[in-house]
Amino acid sequence: MTKQFNKNIVVGISGGIAAYKTATLVRTLIKAGATVRVCMTESATAFITPLTLQALSGHPVHTDLFDPHIEAAMGHIELARWADLVIIAPASADIMARLAQGMANDLLTTLCLATEAPIHLAPAMNRVMWSNAATQANLYTLRQRKLKIHGPAEGNQACGETGAGRMLEPHEILAKLLHYETSIKKPQPLNGKHILLTAGPTREAIDPVRYITNRSSGKMGYSIAIAAQDLGAKVTIISGPVTVPRPAYIDIIKVESAAQMHAATLAAAKYADIFIATAAVSDFSTRDIFTKKLKKTGDHLQLVLQQNADILADTSHQFKDLFTVGFAAETHNLIKYARNKLTRKKLDIIVANPVGEGKGFDQKTNQLEVIWNDGQISLPEKDKQLLAYELMDIIIEQYFQKNN
Repeated sequence: MTKQFNKNIVVGISGGIAAYKTATLVRTLIKAGATVRVCMTESATAFITPLTLQALSGHPVHTDLFDPHIEAAMGHIELARWADLVIIAPASADIMARLAQGMANDLLTTLCLATEAPIHLAPAMNRVMWSNAATQANLYTLRQRKLKIHGPAEGNQACGETGAGRMLEPHEILAKLLHYETSIKKPQPLNGKHILLTAGPTREAIDPVRYITNRSSGKMGYSIAIAAQDLGAKVTIISGPVTVPRPAYIDIIKVESAAQMHAATLAAAKYADIFIATAAVSDFSTRDIFTKKLKKTGDHLQLVLQQNADILADTSHQFKDLFTVGFAAETHNLIKYARNKLTRKKLDIIVANPVGEGKGFDQKTNQLEVIWNDGQISLPEKDKQLLAYELMDIIIEQYFQKNN
């Protein structure tokens, strides 16, 4: 791994089964060039031993606010001053509550109050605890105080349930921290600009129970929205049904069907400077939506499908001054089909990505071919958020070339 993160980082660990991942996170940060010191809550030591983290970090682990040996070597104030960045992973519901209240009843919370370094949290907890109103209120408070929240992810949990609450993987946390470092150094060229995005899949109803959809998770669209916001833009997402965590301070218009997304996009496009269509919109919907659940009546069921309106083409044709970026997800002939779509729909940029065989949809990584009338850039496979920043740099360059 390239040494790209020359920072003093305090890794805080609160009590939770996801603490086992933090051992890998410490190694990942060190491989990236960071110097790491670990601070654990008392409950965290029930899940992973301080000795393990000491061996991995190469430094004594800080656990006790009143440990005279630690205070003599590097007290909590010195540790708070030493840190360029603090990341708490996992961040339990308990420590989020205590941080939101400004408590300082152990070493980790005291350090967070005493440091001027940016504080990042990687939440991990049961899905019901995450969605509880108290946790969400604490989350809002922490975001208002400019703490950076990364995750949680969706998936199977140690308790046997499935939903939002899993801690991000160590490589994802590293990517988030690198994004933050990149964004605070970047100028904000999109100040005063409004970016409209579509993201996620659409659902086309068959009956009250069933629908037609696709594998899109919305991760790429939401990642681009976060990158655009970091670059100064006001961002609106018109989102199909997704489980991606909602980004702070981004307007989201929720829709379900292609028809709803079409109407919402045309209504919002008049206020936008740049339109980025990442949504995987269903090309077809059922001609007839049955009001009652269909029952088995034989070996076959025949549905009549009708073509949906083309959101991207309609928007680019109706709003000719709008800088329009389309996406093309293809299983084959990627460049050929993308260039055809660029011309046919009168786009400024087309972003093509391969799908199928574990690529593209519902994956943590992506790879892109960014194409415009007289240029093309390949962006190799990597984390979607990293890719989003690279893509936004290209979009910004092409936008200002056209509008200057």
